[in-house]
Amino acid sequence: MENNNKSQIFTREEILNGLIEILKDMTSDWDMEFDNPIGTDTKLINDLGFESIDIVQLVVAIEERFRCRKMPFEEIFMVDGRYVDEILVRDTVDFLSRHIIQ
Repeated sequence: MENNNKSQIFTREEILNGLIEILKDMTSDWDMEFDNPIGTDTKLINDLGFESIDIVQLVVAIEERFRCRKMPFEEIFMVDGRYVDEILVRDTVDFLSRHIIQ
């Protein structure tokens, strides 16, 4: 993993809070009602209604927010060469923690 800003270190809590902030920003103008606040058990596809273009925008927002490029996002988005059916916020935080926390 290539981290372009090695002086920037994030805690797991900062990663979670940053991801939730990104998701809130992305979905703030969507015409959808969510039953619960965005948290670790939130499902990006079923709960938030993410589509493939939203995933691409999420990746870009994550890379900008955490100043990390070229993370192996295929680890979280693909299994056995196929795209996964669902992605939890918790799984995304776990992935980011493995690749961002030094």
